[in-house]
Amino acid sequence: MFENARTFSMDLCGRPLVIETGKLGQLAGGSCMARYGDTAVFCAVTASAKPRDGIDFFPLSVDFEEKLYSVGRIPGSFMRREGRPTEKAILASRMIDRPMRPLFPKNMRNDVSIVCTVMSVDPDCSPEITGMIGASCAIAISDIPWNGPVGGVIAGYVDDQIVINPDSEQQKRSRMHVTVVSTDKKVAMIEAGADRIPDDVMFDAIMKAHEVNQSIVNFINGIVAEIGKPKFEFEDCEPDHDMFEAIKDFAIEKVRYAMDTDDKRIRDERLQPIYDEVHAKFDEIYPEQESVINECMYKLQKFVVRSWLINDKKRVDGRGIDEIRPLAAEVGLLPRAHGSGLFTRGQTQVLTVATLGQLRDAQLLDGIDDEEEKRYMHHYNMPSYSVGETKPSRGPGRREIGHGALAERALLPVIPSAEEFPYSIRLVSEVLSSNGSTSQGSVCGSTLALMDAGVPIKEPVAGISCGLITNGDEFMTMVDIQGVEDFFGDMDFKVAGTHDGITAIQMDLKIDGLTPAIIKEALEKTHKARIQILDEVMLKAIDKPRDELSPYAPKMLSTKIDVDKIRDVIGQGGKVIQKICADCNCKIDVEEDGNVHICAIDIEDARRALMIVETIAKDPEIGAVFKGRVTRLMSFGAFVEIAPGKEGLVHISKLDVKRVEKVEDVVQVGDEVIVKVVEIDDQGRLNLSRRDALIQVEGLTPENDISNEAPRRSNNRGGYRGRRRDHE
Repeated sequence: MFENARTFSMDLCGRPLVIETGKLGQLAGGSCMARYGDTAVFCAVTASAKPRDGIDFFPLSVDFEEKLYSVGRIPGSFMRREGRPTEKAILASRMIDRPMRPLFPKNMRNDVSIVCTVMSVDPDCSPEITGMIGASCAIAISDIPWNGPVGGVIAGYVDDQIVINPDSEQQKRSRMHVTVVSTDKKVAMIEAGADRIPDDVMFDAIMKAHEVNQSIVNFINGIVAEIGKPKFEFEDCEPDHDMFEAIKDFAIEKVRYAMDTDDKRIRDERLQPIYDEVHAKFDEIYPEQESVINECMYKLQKFVVRSWLINDKKRVDGRGIDEIRPLAAEVGLLPRAHGSGLFTRGQTQVLTVATLGQLRDAQLLDGIDDEEEKRYMHHYNMPSYSVGETKPSRGPGRREIGHGALAERALLPVIPSAEEFPYSIRLVSEVLSSNGSTSQGSVCGSTLALMDAGVPIKEPVAGISCGLITNGDEFMTMVDIQGVEDFFGDMDFKVAGTHDGITAIQMDLKIDGLTPAIIKEALEKTHKARIQILDEVMLKAIDKPRDELSPYAPKMLSTKIDVDKIRDVIGQGGKVIQKICADCNCKIDVEEDGNVHICAIDIEDARRALMIVETIAKDPEIGAVFKGRVTRLMSFGAFVEIAPGKEGLVHISKLDVKRVEKVEDVVQVGDEVIVKVVEIDDQGRLNLSRRDALIQVEGLTPENDISNEAPRRSNNRGGYRGRRRDHE
C-alpha cells in the first residue's frame, strides 16, 4: 500500500535522526515524519497554485502545533482540547520562519504554508529542532521553489564546555541555550538565551553549531537527490523593470531629499506628495497597477538608502556608522506603580512598568515541556499610534509575543530566585514611539523599572541592534539601526547583555545568511554599544536597585516549617490559616515542601502573621514574647491564645506589675495582651506572664515584690496544671 515509503537516517550528536517519507500526508506538496530519539514531529508544506492578488510580499505562514498527547497529558482547559497556540509554540513558529523565509524567491506571491505537528516528545531531543529539520526536509523534497535546505541545532555551555544538542540533564546545568540554523555556506538564524556568556564563547558556540549543521544539510540534500520533486514554475511578480526605471528617473532626487532627515514624521510628510505626483503621472501610463507603482516607490527608497550606505558610508540621519542616537533614561514616573522606567533612543521610546505579586500569581503553563509555571513574565505592547498609524487594538500578535519573550529571555538570568526574592514579577513594556529596535528599548526600560521597584537584580542589562548592508562579498555593519535601515537593510542583529556577558540574541535576516566575519563584527559592535548605554545613561538614572519597595507593593516574608506541621497551620477546613489572614490582613501560601510565603501591604501585618505561623509550627521557647488574645477568665488567672490552637495560662500573680485582686480588674475576654513564655511543662503546656512582658517590652517596674500567688495543693486541683482538658 505504501510502495513509495522511504526511511532515511543519520547520527546527530549520539542520537538517531530519522526522516520517513511517502507514507503520511500524501496530498501535501511535501511531507515527512521527523524523528529524533523518541521525539516525532510530522511536517507538511503546501503552496497555492496561483499568486495572491494585490500583495507586495511573499505570503508564508508557519504553524508549530503542540499536541498534549505527545507527553501523555489531557489538556487542562474546560473543553479538554488544545486551543490557541501557547507562547512557546508561537516562538517556535517564528524560529522556523526566520531562517526559511529569505530562501524563497522574493518575486513569488504564491501562498506557502508550513505545519509542524508535535506527536511525541523525548525530553532529551528538542521538538523545536526536530520540527525545524523536518520542515526543511519537507520543503526541500517538495515542488515548491526554495533555495534550501537548512539544518539546525542547539548549543549549550555545560561545565565550561560547549555541548551541541544537550540532553535534559545537561540543559538544566547549561548556562546558555543557543539555536543556530545554517545553510550549506552561511549562518541563517541565531536565537540565544544565556547567563552572561562572554562574546568569544558565544562566537565559538555559534561556529561549532554551524559546523554540525553542515552534516544535516548534506543529509537532507542526499534525500532530495533520491526523491525530490521538480520545482514548479511560478508567475514572476517583480515590478516591470521599465516601470521602475521610469519612476526612478522621475522621482529619485525628490526621494533623496525626503529621506535625508533624522525625523520619521518629516520623512513621511515629505514622501506623501511624491507618491501623489508619481501616481498622477504614471497611473494613466500603467492603468490598474497602483499597487505595483507603490512597490516601485518602496524599491526606490530602498535603492536610495542602500546606495548611501554602500557607496557613501552615509546614514539617513547623518550619524556615524557606529554612533548611537540621543539617549535618555528616567525612573519613578508612575507614583502608584511598584516600579517604572522610561527609555528613549532617538524616536524609539519604551515605558516599562513593574508589578510585584505573590508567588501564587505566577503564570500557569500547559505545554509539552516540564515547565508548569513561571514567576517572571514580560509583556510587550506596540499600539498603532507608536508608528503614527490608526488601527484598532486586537490584542498581542505574534510579533508582540516574540518581542516580549526576547526581552524576558534577556532579563531572566539576572532575576533573583524565589528564595532570594519571594515575589512573582510582571513587566509590561508599552511602546510609546517606534523607530527601530523597540525590543531592545524594552530591555533597557525593563532594567530601569526593576531597579526602581527594588528588585535585587544581579546586574543591569541593556540591549542594542546592529544592521547590515551587503554588496556581493563586501559588507558594512552599523549600530542602532532605525526603521528605514531595518526595512531596507539586510539584517537586524539584536544583542542584550550586562557588563559581564550576553544574555540574549535574536537575528533577523533578509539575505541567505551571515559569514563568520559578519557575526564576529556584530558581536563586537553590540558589546561596545550596550556598555555605553549602561554607563552613560541607564546607571546615571538609577545606579542600583532601591533599598525599599514601593509603599504600594506587597511586602513578603518567608519561613520554612516542618512538613508535619502544615496541617496545623492550615487547620481543619482551612479555618486556622483563614483566621490568620483575616486578623493580619494578609495572604499566605503554604507549599508542599513546607515553605510559607506571607504577603501583606503593611510589613507589620506580615511580621505578625509570620510570628503566628512560626508559633503554630514551632514550639514556643522560654523567654519568647507574643501578642495574644484572652480567651477565658478563671479565678486564678486568664487563658491567652498566642496562636490558633496554642494557648497558655497567665496566673493572677503574673497579670500585672502591681498586685491584682480580681482577674476581671485587669483583662476581659477578647483583650489583646502581650505575654512572655516563662515555663513549658513536661506535657508541653505553657505558663505565660503578662507581668514579665510589660517589664521587658515597656520598661515598667513592679510596685513591690509581694506575690499574691496562693499556695498550690499538691494535686493542683482547680489550677492550670490540673485543667489539662481545658488546655487541650
